[in-house]
Amino acid sequence: MTQPPQPPQQPPNEPQNTPPTPAGPPSGGFGAPQDPPPGGFGQPTPPPADPFGKQPQQPPAAPQDAPAGGYGTPPPPSPGGYPTPPAPQPNGYGYPQAAQQGYGYPQGPAGQPGMPQQGYGYPTQPMQPQYGAPQPDGNGGKKFTTQMQIIVAAAVAVVLIIGAGVIYASTGDDGKGGGNEASSSGSTGGEAKGGESGGLAGGDEKAPANTKSQVAFQLPEPVVTDITTVMGSWLTDKAYVKSGVAEITAYDRDKGTKLWSIPLPGEVCSASRHMSEDYRTAIVFEETKATKENKYPSCNQVGAIDLTAGKLLWSKGVTSATGGDKQIRFDEVTLSGTTVAAGGTSGGAAFKLEDGAELWKPKVGADGCYDRGYGGGEALAVVRKCGTYDSPQLTVQALNPTTGAPLSSFQMPAGVDYASIVSTKPLVVAADVGDTAGDGSSISDFFSIDAATGKLIVRISADAEQYAARCGSTEVERCQNLAVGNNRLYLPTENHDGTSEYGETNEVVAFDLTTGKLLGGRADAGDRYSLIPLRMDGTNVIAYKEPPYDKGGQIVSIDGETFKQTLLMENPSNEAVREAERRFSTDHSELLYSDGHFFKSKILVSKRSVVDADDKLYLVVGYRTD
Repeated sequence: MTQPPQPPQQPPNEPQNTPPTPAGPPSGGFGAPQDPPPGGFGQPTPPPADPFGKQPQQPPAAPQDAPAGGYGTPPPPSPGGYPTPPAPQPNGYGYPQAAQQGYGYPQGPAGQPGMPQQGYGYPTQPMQPQYGAPQPDGNGGKKFTTQMQIIVAAAVAVVLIIGAGVIYASTGDDGKGGGNEASSSGSTGGEAKGGESGGLAGGDEKAPANTKSQVAFQLPEPVVTDITTVMGSWLTDKAYVKSGVAEITAYDRDKGTKLWSIPLPGEVCSASRHMSEDYRTAIVFEETKATKENKYPSCNQVGAIDLTAGKLLWSKGVTSATGGDKQIRFDEVTLSGTTVAAGGTSGGAAFKLEDGAELWKPKVGADGCYDRGYGGGEALAVVRKCGTYDSPQLTVQALNPTTGAPLSSFQMPAGVDYASIVSTKPLVVAADVGDTAGDGSSISDFFSIDAATGKLIVRISADAEQYAARCGSTEVERCQNLAVGNNRLYLPTENHDGTSEYGETNEVVAFDLTTGKLLGGRADAGDRYSLIPLRMDGTNVIAYKEPPYDKGGQIVSIDGETFKQTLLMENPSNEAVREAERRFSTDHSELLYSDGHFFKSKILVSKRSVVDADDKLYLVVGYRTD
């Protein structure tokens, strides 16, 4: 049974504004479901609203498990660091239910009782004409001519791209506070490469002679009796490594043959997305398995994994620097160089990757401030929280990874309850200022910060109705569907009408992290596809093209300057394979691509319902090119 979030552990000097620990499992995000609806999981109750503010759609008679996890509206901070999901219902967090259809999935007529809403790319009933659209001409009531559709769709795309959010320049206080003072040099730690006339060098990923992929392997979903966390996946030069139920297992990345397995005393609670050059990483896990007496063990063990040798290098718990013998729990863990840093409501701690030697212990300042969580990678940064739950004040600091000493500090504007570190080099932070995003993405603005001085370079408004990046509501290092490189922030737009009669599509666009300006180029997904940035590859962007219902997904490399796309992989479109791929919601799965290998995996699994008892459910689906 998974570790549920519990009421936050307040620092000693912080007022206790959170409710007492409930008798049963407290509400929380990953690993803390509510009681199932009457009739059990999978009953035909109305689906809840999508955690990102969009109503989930259901395909006809295609039971499957719903997306695991999800980021919702920020709840009171929980030790797990995850937002509180709705009660388990069809399409609930981690519960096997009817399949979410992908873009373009055909549905029955809209508006009929018991019938799902129509998906993108399938004929719908005529819409009422709007914005000067031609009226029905008596020839079947068509809403647009093909020519008019192309014109309108093109206009929508132009408006979408040109209509970038307001840029908060550094010429003075914008009234939204928080040290809005920019460095004139626009320094971002020396990582800026290229520019509008830059001559970017590209990346390591190259297109194979045959881009058609085949299934490498599919791992069946483990049988569990409750919501179970399986967060964490890594791709090395030889293996695909995935967290399972109280274990971490490596598989041959071409064949799926098990290479090694590391048993753990309890479930994995959090996993770093970063690896060292010699394929080592960090995890946080429970001190023991759940029992009747201890149903929710604490996530108080930090450990390092050698992903090549298949060894747990070390694991340990720590007590608070302010006293007490009880080992504290951690919500998140990251890796920067040779430093493992774990954070939570009791403060942060850091260890040497090699042997687990303590670099610093959890501490809470005299003012009640504590390290909420860290961002790793090329550098180390922290979100430090002060004040009370009702009136928090957040500070983002660049840190010396060996000592934990702050190198610079930037105070976030008032009205920011949670902040997420998108990148540490350059230092980019996302936040929902004043809870204005309104879509559950936890992003209304991005902050480009000079890590050397702590001064704001530029603040970029990212209208949630236009851009589709996501961050965890309470997590510090849990952003997805975006990439940072070349001194640019690459974002996907929300889906909009495409050029075909019924298709939808989107684009990837870029903001300059020095000026905040929306740059002129864009990468188009193509009709009925949706582009989702996964990561940088040198100066290129690796992106997943989420497919329509009748196609397999694609992996493309986008030139970071020209936005020219190179196809790296196209997955099979036969029904069984595409259905397995489509079961993994992009917003709630871990997606990894490297060297002709692509994997989608779950972060939560749950007890099977009656609806999907006989279905083939997968923990991982993997693809490879020849």
